[in-house]
Amino acid sequence: MIKKNRPVNILLIEDNPGDVRLTQEAFKEGRLPTNLDVVMDGVEAIKFLKKETPYTDAVTPDLILLDLNLPKRDGREVLQEVKTDKLLKRIPVVVLTTSNAEQDILKSYNLHVNCYINKPVDFDKFFDVIQKIEDFWLTTAILPTMVD
Repeated sequence: MIKKNRPVNILLIEDNPGDVRLTQEAFKEGRLPTNLDVVMDGVEAIKFLKKETPYTDAVTPDLILLDLNLPKRDGREVLQEVKTDKLLKRIPVVVLTTSNAEQDILKSYNLHVNCYINKPVDFDKFFDVIQKIEDFWLTTAILPTMVD
């Protein structure tokens, strides 16, 4: 369980700078203190999560927000690696993507994603989605303690 006296650590895996900025702003407007780390592709995501160079001092995230369509290594591959790694598999992963393709939804759940959310293109709706993620995943749900 996350201690209430520390910020929640979130890893955003997103290659669109505009979506990164919106997500950062939405969490700044949130009620809870968060540390939002950002990586822009699937290769960097795995390096971050496994604390490989240059991320040797990275904090294990309490929650991962994952886009599916990433350069170098796509989000499906990242999700599969996270959910099959004994040290990472307990980290809740929320797919936050523009894809609403049934095959992407099914594949994500088959790979044990915790939640699949279609990313809105409208600014206000995007903020609303991030607020709902905060409300549920960071306030209502009880997350496991991630030990570094």
